[in-house]
Amino acid sequence: MSITTLSSREFNQDTSGAKRATERGPVFITDRGKPAHVLLSIDDYNRLIGQSGSILDMLAMPDAAMIDFEPPKLDVQIRPADLD
Repeated sequence: MSITTLSSREFNQDTSGAKRATERGPVFITDRGKPAHVLLSIDDYNRLIGQSGSILDMLAMPDAAMIDFEPPKLDVQIRPADLD
């Protein structure tokens, strides 16, 4: 993984290049020479926060019908109620 550093001016002049650079790792964007922002791919962001997306997010996707979803089966023990 490589880290790319761009000034705000460079980022504004080549946003597409900054997006492509996220395929190799995070992109640090500086303001007046100091890191101010980080641009990440969505996959890197999800790994960072430890989420793979919710079922709601998946259903909102354009190709949601193509996603295999097998909900876990509940293993519930049903006991009669004690009404005494």
